Amino acid sequence: MKIDSIVRRIAEYKQRGLSLFASSSFQSQSTPLLHILSRIDREIPIYFVDTGYLFPETHRFRDLLVDLLGLNVVTLRPTVSKLHQITSDGRLLFASDPDLCCHFNKVEPMEAALARHDVWINGVRADQTKERRAMRIEQAGPYGIRRYHPLLDWTAEDVQVYMRQYGLPRHPLDCQGYVSIGREPCTRRVMDGLARRDGRWFGLNKRECGLHTDLIRAHEAMSGAGDEDADDHGSSPGGQACGS
Repeated sequence: MKIDSIVRRIAEYKQRGLSLFASSSFQSQSTPLLHILSRIDREIPIYFVDTGYLFPETHRFRDLLVDLLGLNVVTLRPTVSKLHQITSDGRLLFASDPDLCCHFNKVEPMEAALARHDVWINGVRADQTKERRAMRIEQAGPYGIRRYHPLLDWTAEDVQVYMRQYGLPRHPLDCQGYVSIGREPCTRRVMDGLARRDGRWFGLNKRECGLHTDLIRAHEAMSGAGDEDADDHGSSPGGQACGS
């Protein structure tokens, strides 16, 4: 685990006068990056998208980590009310059009943050989905943002090792079989033999909310050249008991 390279890269960004922010869903697997950032610079804002559909346990886990690590968390919320996210037959979008639901509740709120900063630090890993395997450590995004993925080459085992090493807490729902936790209506326990993200949007051909796909495609559409201008630098998590 190349912690020193993360420290150097963030120092380089700051020396260049770039405005940094990170994002987090506050799952167990979020804690290594949050811990690393808290040791580098606690003033870096951590954007948290409160969709209005999150588990209460996620809010409590966020508060626990804020207190433990001294994080500077900034909460983003959708601008489209839930009353305007209902189909003509009375169904909420998460049940009828999950892609549009994710766009209103996750992608649009994050777009406002992109326009205010230069570098977006996020904890995607290549071992999570095929879309993430195609990403690079650093690549361009929309609105001139530079996406930085410091944990891209980490594995699920690396996350466990780091959490055990520093005694980091786990999300309370981990102990109940929720190993990838999103919005409550779209998340279920993962059965034996399934991949970690199979508990998200179960039964649908969907593995991403759009933050790490739509906000890359948007840049490619605007630039017409993909990411050619980007620099190419090269089981439940461990840690303490759930919610401790």
